[in-house]
Amino acid sequence: MLEFLSIIQIIISALLIGAILLQARGSGLSSVFGGESTFYHTRRGMEKIIFWATIILAILFVITGIASFLF
Repeated sequence: MLEFLSIIQIIISALLIGAILLQARGSGLSSVFGGESTFYHTRRGMEKIIFWATIILAILFVITGIASFLF
């Protein structure tokens, strides 16, 4: 079971890294410190899909990490 969770976590981490790298530049923490002039904009299309995929992958990564700790 632990080996299966480790493999799943490696796959999820690779997908999470890819999703983070695909996001638009300046939409992260750097915009808080003046990296972008607009404060809020609506995500549409592929940007919205990548945004939600990043959130879901991060949640799955945490869940698999907790599960591997418990087993």
